[in-house]
Amino acid sequence: MSSAILGRKIGTLRLFDPSGNAVSCTVVQAGPCVVLQKLNATKHGYSAIQIGFEEARPNRINKPHAGQFARLNLKPMKVLREIRMPADKVEALKVGDTLTVGIFQDGELVDVIGTSKGRGFAGVIKRYHFAGFPRTRGTHFYRRHPGSIGHRECPGKVWKGKKLPGHMGDERITTQNLRLFKVDPEKNLLLIRGSVPGYNGALVMIRKAKKAAKA
Repeated sequence: MSSAILGRKIGTLRLFDPSGNAVSCTVVQAGPCVVLQKLNATKHGYSAIQIGFEEARPNRINKPHAGQFARLNLKPMKVLREIRMPADKVEALKVGDTLTVGIFQDGELVDVIGTSKGRGFAGVIKRYHFAGFPRTRGTHFYRRHPGSIGHRECPGKVWKGKKLPGHMGDERITTQNLRLFKVDPEKNLLLIRGSVPGYNGALVMIRKAKKAAKA
């Protein structure tokens, strides 16, 4: 059985647990995904499966992928991703198998991988939460600046990784150990406690938590 599935973030809502406590949840439309290819360590150097998500129009698919779907006698898929898995789990799956939210259970811990919202070019106060400079006490046109960014002659350069203004967001983010509030197999929905990276409609991958034992 696969340990991950692809989906789309729908939005957030508030639900109540059995104790009557309000819980903020993110709704994800997950799957169904189709197994398109099995990769093994002997031929490819690692063991994994390739899955497809969301049907695509044939005229939107390039020729190599169109040939792949034609050989498998499957409908074209819009999103293709590889999921690394142990060799025994890869062998248990067959090309053409369908993966659904049934691989998860209520209350299970999962990791959600997505792309954070892009914020464009941002200064150090918004990007790194710098405090800035005083508004008075002699400060003149230097209120939201980063301050000193290096030394003088030695080393005579700005060190790599220095926190400076630049592009903020639009990065691959993994949020770990989120708990599944509810799994709805009929509607292919996952209700996840807490926030999930990305905007509404963004592509996300939901996998079984890798550090669940430590949570």
